[in-house]
Amino acid sequence: MDRSFDERVWQAVAQIPPGRLATYGQIAEAIGAYGCARQVGWALRRLPLPSEVPWQRVVNAKGCISLSLSREGSDWMQRDLLIAEGIPVDAQGRLPLAEFRWSPGASCGG
Repeated sequence: MDRSFDERVWQAVAQIPPGRLATYGQIAEAIGAYGCARQVGWALRRLPLPSEVPWQRVVNAKGCISLSLSREGSDWMQRDLLIAEGIPVDAQGRLPLAEFRWSPGASCGG
């Protein structure tokens, strides 16, 4: 994907408030890139860290952190960052997506 795709992803993710989650597919849909959830994940991996973009708030559709050796520890960093925001994450990377899912445009910050 090109740089503009990455920037669109980063701009969409920057809108997710603290203590809320979105899925890769939700971000893809938000930028008009239906079916590009995997590409959203790659765009987030290309973010230079540390970053102002709250990449940790994006999880997979099953409500889990995508654990992988290829992430070089960013999966565990993501877990710690989410816990620090008050989102519970178990040892397998599962979290209560339904409870913490972000709905753009919803009232009360949710």
